[in-house]
Amino acid sequence: MAELFLSAFVTLFVVIDPPGCAPIYAGLTKGANAAQRRNMALRACAIAAAILLVFALFGVDLLAALHIELDSFRIAGGLMLFWIAWEMVFEKRTQRREERAEKIAAQHANTPEVEDVSVFPMAMPMLAGPGAIAAIMLLMQEADGWEASLVVLGALASVLVLTALALVAAGPLMRLFGDRVEAVVTRLLGVLLAALAAQYVIDGLRGSFGI
Repeated sequence: MAELFLSAFVTLFVVIDPPGCAPIYAGLTKGANAAQRRNMALRACAIAAAILLVFALFGVDLLAALHIELDSFRIAGGLMLFWIAWEMVFEKRTQRREERAEKIAAQHANTPEVEDVSVFPMAMPMLAGPGAIAAIMLLMQEADGWEASLVVLGALASVLVLTALALVAAGPLMRLFGDRVEAVVTRLLGVLLAALAAQYVIDGLRGSFGI
C-alpha cells in the first residue's frame, strides 16, 4: 500500500503541479489581502477536489457508456500526460498559464473589487485539468479493491492539501525562492511525469495487443 500511495502521490503531485500553480496564483491575486487570498485558495482546492472525486468514482462508468476500453484510455491519458510533461520541461505550460493570468487581469483591470479566481482559472483548468482527470481515473483503475482505492483518494487529498498550502503561501514563497528555483523544480517534475506517462502508454499497448 505504501508503494501505491507513493506512486499515486507522485503522479498527482506532478500533474497538478503545486509549485507551478503557486506563482500564477500569486500573480492573479496581487490586489487581494491575505484573508481574500486564503479564502480563494481553499475554495479553489475544494472545487478541484469535488471535480476529481466525481471522475475518480464515476469516470469508468462514463467510459463504459461511451464504449471506450480502459486500455485505450490508458494510451490516450499517457499521451496527454506526456504532452503536459513536454510543456513543463520546455516551460510552455508556465508560459501559457502566465498568458491566461495576464488575460484575466486585463479583462478586470477596471473592476474595483477583487476578482474571484477560485473557480476559473484555478480550480478548472489549472488544478482539475484534463491531465489530472486522466491521472486520477487511471490510478483508480490500477487500484485493486476498496482499500487500494482509498489509498489513491488519500494521495489525492494529500496533494490537494499541499496545493492549498502552496497557494496560501504563494506570495511569501515567491519572494523567498524566486523564479529560477521554481523553473528548476518544474522541469524536474516534467521529466518524472514523462517517464510515468510513457509507462501508461506501454501498459495500454500491452493490454490492447496482449503483449
